[in-house]
Formats: sequence, C-alpha cells, structure tokens
Amino acid sequence: MREFGYERVHDVAGAVALLSGDPGARLLGGGTNLIDLMKAGVERPSLLVDVRELPLDEISFSSGGGLRIGATVSNSDLAAHPDVRRHYPALAQALLAGASGQLRNMATVGGNLLQRTRCGYFADLAKPCNKRVPGTGCPAVAGDHRNHAVLGASEHCVATHPSDMAVALAAFDAAVSYETADGPGELPIEAFYLPVGDTPHIETALPAGSVITGVTLPPVPAAAHSRYRKVRERASYAFAIGSVAAALDVREGVVHDVRLAFGAVASRPWRARTAERALTGGPADGTAFAAAADAELAAARPLPGNGYKVTLMRNLVVAELTRLAAEAAR
Repeated sequence: MREFGYERVHDVAGAVALLSGDPGARLLGGGTNLIDLMKAGVERPSLLVDVRELPLDEISFSSGGGLRIGATVSNSDLAAHPDVRRHYPALAQALLAGASGQLRNMATVGGNLLQRTRCGYFADLAKPCNKRVPGTGCPAVAGDHRNHAVLGASEHCVATHPSDMAVALAAFDAAVSYETADGPGELPIEAFYLPVGDTPHIETALPAGSVITGVTLPPVPAAAHSRYRKVRERASYAFAIGSVAAALDVREGVVHDVRLAFGAVASRPWRARTAERALTGGPADGTAFAAAADAELAAARPLPGNGYKVTLMRNLVVAELTRLAAEAAR
C-alpha cells in the first residue's frame, strides 16, 4: 500500500495553503472518483486534503438573478433543490441520470467537475495512455473505442468526459469560481475544459493549487423549458454513450432562443453552437431540428467502431427539441 497524508480543512485558505505546499496533494470531496483511481494506482497523491467541511454547501440566488452553487453541495441536494428544478430542470435531470442515490449523496459539485475519464486504457496501468503518461500513445485509436469521442478528439487521445452535470452546465453558460494563493478567479465552463490537442493530460484551465469554490448559473429564461436525455448501454446506472442537454424558447412557431450541449462525444462537454445558430430565428419543426443537428455533426470524425454515435446524437437532438417544441405549443 502506498502511504499518503490526510488533512481535514475548515476554510478555503487552509486548503489553498496545503495544495500550494505540496504538488502531490489532491482534494478529497466525496471521493467517488478519486478513491477508485487511487485503488487502481492511477492517482498516487502524497496528501489528501478533505474539503467536505468547507463552508461551500449552499445554493442561493446570485446578484444577477441566476443561481450560486457551492462546491461542496452534494449532487443529491442540487438535484432536489426547488429552484434548480424550476429554473434549470435539465440540470436536475442530468444529476439524477448521473449516478445512484448513494453516489449522489457523496459526490460534490466541485468533484463532479473534476472527475476523470472512464476510458479503460486510462484506468489500466498495463496499457499506454497519453492522458495518464504523456507520450506513451493512445491505444484506443486502433483498439476498443466504441464509447469514445467523435468530436474534438486528436490522434493523442479519443477519451470522453464522463460528467452528466457538466453537460447541462455547459448548455446554460455556467462559470466556475476558484481560489488560489494569488486570490479568486472565475472561468466560463467552456474555457474551464481544455481542448484535447497534444496535451490530453492537461484537462482544465485551473491554475495550479486552485480550490474550486462554486459554480454560478446566469439567468437563462429558456432554461426553464429544458430537458436532459442520456443514452447508456444498460438501464441501470452507467456512463453515457451519448447525451444532450436542450433548452428551447419558441414564440409563435419561431425559435427565439435555443441551448444545446452534448455529452459522451468529446473530451469535454460539447456546446453545439453551430446548431444553435442554425436554429435561432427559424421554424421550430423537425426538418429544422434535423438540419441543425447535421450542421453540428458535420465536424464529427468517428473511428471505425463508433460511427453510430453520429446517428445517435442526431436522433437525440431531433427527439428532445421536438418534445420541447410540442410542450411550448400547448
């Protein structure tokens, strides 16, 4: 067994100080991902900094009218919160689809954002993996890649991001707040996750030694009419093979606002801005929905074993937007 230290902190400054003083330190929230990676030998921290008792467990309205979500809020509490269910239903649905009740009770918002890929090659120390050991290669490109990326991948990595919650946050332009030794900062979620490029081991734009303190959701009127749909290989809890967060504001048959984000198709939540631009100001019908999906997925570069994801995502987009449009017409 590899030895490691353990420290429980009660304030953000204390957590930042411990991270700054030990490059091998890792933050421990619910541990639903980190502990598994430690057992597999993928993560080998020298110090675990337990942040569960930080005063970051509240959900409140922000000054701009959106929601402010603390980093240690559990996934269960976030999914059940009445303001989340009322104003951002796709976020609540994404959380409920993401894991069993036991895991949601433990998992935190900050930890969910930082969870790592479930690629089998990444988790297997006997295999090479650029995300785990830069420069060793990506065996998934020629190997088992059925559940891997079709958008935004590179020859260096075709793994997908596993979070359901982050897909909904991406659709609603969330921003991630953090604290460092130099003070606070904030990143839009689209800038928070980095393109895979030739450095797949660098997954986020967080500065070294950062502690995530919360997530801010801006007021998005269309988000009140939103849905999250997840497809997985079994009916019980499993990671997605494709998912979509969709929000639609239709006025007199015309799309006034639309939000789309895809999950399980890229190394990060994929904001479908090409599809959004194609739909805004146009008719809210199946033909337009299909054309917008095709426009977005024109950038897909599937591997021999995962081309089904392109058709899957097209069908998901059309189905969920059609459902939202029908609800708006009632």
